[in-house]
Amino acid sequence: MPRPVISNRAETRWTVRIIPFFIAAAFGFATFVVVPHLCVNYLYRQEHKTGTAIALIVLYLVFLVLTLAAYLRTFITVSFSPGLVPLSPERQALEKERKRNRHRGRDIETEPWVPPDPNPDSPGLEAFYSKDVFVCELDGRPKWCSDCRSWKPDRAHHSSEMDRCIRKMDHLCPWVGGVVSETSFNFFAQFTFYCGILCIICIATAAYSLQLQKDEGRSLDGRIIAGLAIGCLFALFTGAMTVTSARFIFTNITNIDMLRKSQTFRLAVRLPHDSLPTQRYRTITYPLSAPAWGQSGVAMNHFHGSSMGTMSPTSPRDDQATRTFAILETEPGENPWDLGWWRNWRSVMGNSVIEWLLPIWHSPCCNHDSMESDYELGPVLVDLKQRYGIPHEGSSGSDEIEMRSAGAPRH
Repeated sequence: MPRPVISNRAETRWTVRIIPFFIAAAFGFATFVVVPHLCVNYLYRQEHKTGTAIALIVLYLVFLVLTLAAYLRTFITVSFSPGLVPLSPERQALEKERKRNRHRGRDIETEPWVPPDPNPDSPGLEAFYSKDVFVCELDGRPKWCSDCRSWKPDRAHHSSEMDRCIRKMDHLCPWVGGVVSETSFNFFAQFTFYCGILCIICIATAAYSLQLQKDEGRSLDGRIIAGLAIGCLFALFTGAMTVTSARFIFTNITNIDMLRKSQTFRLAVRLPHDSLPTQRYRTITYPLSAPAWGQSGVAMNHFHGSSMGTMSPTSPRDDQATRTFAILETEPGENPWDLGWWRNWRSVMGNSVIEWLLPIWHSPCCNHDSMESDYELGPVLVDLKQRYGIPHEGSSGSDEIEMRSAGAPRH
């Protein structure tokens, strides 16, 4: 089993250690109040409401098991598989040096900002231009993380708490021990949903018992009042989180996206080889050639079309093996990954009822093996192509032509 991912902030580490005990105590107290105190001792033995007591016990225990299972699945995933982007060799060497300095008692200074790697053969760059679409900067290259010193995958965000880039990061949640991301968001949504239902069962049981005691003229039970208060508090919290999680699932966004609600995205969209030059958009061709740096320090030979320069000549065979991308920009608020509510749901929660109900498998969106893009793209991509005059066609045929042009064997 991999090592747990530990926050680099002491207050977060202590919070993560303390909160599970608080959650266990809350569940333990709620279970004591609902099952033995109310359902067994009061409703069954005193009031002789056997059917009601059994029904409430069964409902409570079923959703208690589901809640605990979802919580443990979320906690384990967040701790051991939070969706970290692999570190670059340079960052790995830096981490080893930091550990040596820490053991020697030396000060660990904050590393300075590091500009994007200008090397045309920069490690990890091929993983982007081997796909048909990826998120890019103005110059057509992928986003760069100065802290990790590597190219940042689509929808990844650098967590200051973990000091790592995390795929489709949603938020830092001390209740589950770390960062909720693409690997754990479906389990987190199941946990908040089941916990909310469990709270409703607690509230209903306590309120029903209080009403019976009131009708009989008995004094109010302090344990029931405490259980009702805790149930209402947790119900408000988990209810709000469930509604928020459902909104994020159905619209395919994250908390990070909400913080940048009016943002625009730049997408590098692969063009067919027979595309004619145009001034409607800039292009970039991969593999990159060695940059010819201008006076401003900007590479002058990355752009084509409405170009800022030209690349060095290549042989016809090499030219057929290159991949040219149009640099397109969305309108503010457009979400390229919005697939429609049903496909959004399936991309996060899975394709079967079992996946929706039980915290077993990771979300389908965790699979990044597609050669089209890291995450499935929705109608916004089609609209972008139409907006910029790019023909929308299947990529399988053109990919086959490119592979044959580059010397790939026929099957």
